[in-house]
Amino acid sequence: YGTPKLSGVFPKIGASLMWTPHLGVGADVTWRGSRTDYAGLLYRPTFYNFDAIWTPISTSRFEPELHAGVGGMRLGFSYKSTNCDPFGGCQTTDQAVENSSHFQWHLAAAARIYVTDHVFVRPGIDYHYVHNLFQFASNNVPEYSMSVGYSFGRGQ
Repeated sequence: YGTPKLSGVFPKIGASLMWTPHLGVGADVTWRGSRTDYAGLLYRPTFYNFDAIWTPISTSRFEPELHAGVGGMRLGFSYKSTNCDPFGGCQTTDQAVENSSHFQWHLAAAARIYVTDHVFVRPGIDYHYVHNLFQFASNNVPEYSMSVGYSFGRGQ
């Protein structure tokens, strides 16, 4: 069995809190929306990180962001098991095999483009350096994203 590339669609949820107009903190979680094949097993990766945020400039419609932080990556492996009996029929269940956790460094660059005083779209690029990611061909994991968000307390 071959091992796959670490790719696909990954939902993301996060939040940030700006302490000053240019410095803040943030956290987010990114996971693969569905499990996929890994050498005969199913796997789902999850990334989480805690970042410092710097916004060098801020206008009424545009705000670039730079993130740097640490976090982790978790890989969950499982397989589907089907049990049949003549009276109850067949049932398919997920059987967990192993979980693997890794430390990661996180860098990101994004831009909040405000369509109203509070609602924004946010294209971004993230870079995860996952220590000892021996399950895949590289420790480097790029992430490209497009988000929609809401800022509280802005424009007042």
